[in-house]
Amino acid sequence: MAQENIVKTGTTTLAIKCKDGVVLAADKRATAGYLVAHKKVTKILQITPNISVTTAGTVSDIQLMANILKAEISLKDIRSGRTSTVKEVVHLLGSLVYGNIRKFSTIPGVSHFLVAGVDEYGFHIYDVGADGSVMECDDFVSSGSGSVMAYGVLEALCQNEMTTDLAVDVAKKAINSAVQRDVASGNGVDIAVITKEGVNNLPTQELAYKIE
Repeated sequence: MAQENIVKTGTTTLAIKCKDGVVLAADKRATAGYLVAHKKVTKILQITPNISVTTAGTVSDIQLMANILKAEISLKDIRSGRTSTVKEVVHLLGSLVYGNIRKFSTIPGVSHFLVAGVDEYGFHIYDVGADGSVMECDDFVSSGSGSVMAYGVLEALCQNEMTTDLAVDVAKKAINSAVQRDVASGNGVDIAVITKEGVNNLPTQELAYKIE
């Protein structure tokens, strides 16, 4: 297939590490070229009670890998009699992405995940690239076509030892900044807060948020 005929997609997702947890945020829009295909897409998926991922890329590949990851981690925990760490989960996901991008196909699926969670070793954020690479992040990270705009807000407003309450506010501003300039992002924002108690998915919020 010619390069110009490949359907392109976009999104904006981010993760912020805090002293008392991790905050994930993502917009709600799914696109197919210049078409807004869906306006209520959930791009933050919970994998375990303590771990969630944000998603960007080819929807079918994302859904398949997320389902496989959930099943494999659940089976692993049952067999081992213990809860998998965030590092174990993220490296399994990296292996799935690596295999997916290199499968025998003229058009390999492309996916990008941000993984966040808490375990006995603390709070963690990982960036799982479209090539299956795994990188741990100490402060914040963003992915998708709107990440360039989101990074500007994150660089300006994120602080050392910030709380999840403040990070939620920063996350909304960063996503809102992205949707003002990126046509592939929009239609609301989902936010998940991960603390020692586990994952808390906040209600979807409209993007009428102004940067002050």
